[in-house]
Amino acid sequence: MTHTKATPAKSPAKKEMILSAARDLKAMMYTPAEIEQIRRKLIADKGEHGKTSAEYIATVLAEAGMRVVLSARSDTQGRYEEEFHDLLHFSTLEDAEMCLVRLDELLRKFGTEGEHAAQARVLEVARLGRRRAEMIARNHKVDAAKRGEKEEVARWFAVWLEQPDAFFDWLEVRKQSPEFQQRFPQRDADDIASDVAGAEIE
Repeated sequence: MTHTKATPAKSPAKKEMILSAARDLKAMMYTPAEIEQIRRKLIADKGEHGKTSAEYIATVLAEAGMRVVLSARSDTQGRYEEEFHDLLHFSTLEDAEMCLVRLDELLRKFGTEGEHAAQARVLEVARLGRRRAEMIARNHKVDAAKRGEKEEVARWFAVWLEQPDAFFDWLEVRKQSPEFQQRFPQRDADDIASDVAGAEIE
């Protein structure tokens, strides 16, 4: 006698949780980076009840008519997706600035090479970074100082997305402003190195 392993059905409530999280992201397409963000958000918001697989999330999104691109090959030929994903692992203001430096370099490089799909993906990754920072800034389970940093980072991403050519001049002025220096007092190199070494990947 052959026994077939049953696949547990997922509840309509879990599907709606996934779709709600996807709508919050407002992404043009859902690659593994966005799907992972949805998976983390469900766990953060719902705990054990929110746990599900990336494969199931992708299936729910596709069934709902959302654009799911599990391989970046069709849009950027798979050359840069891993680099994009790693870029958004920022834990400090210094990490966020370097992330934006790299995104800016990629945007200009792809523009020069005429790779319009890759340029569009750079902007989408930046929008994902902004949304990720905004979600952390609104999460009251996170330390207040860290929420303040993520609120600032979200502002940086928003300005870069609106005015990439003027962003770094703006950022230098912003970092010299009394408000910024009061909110984020200058730290010495040892403090920053300690933060980076001990920071959790977000």
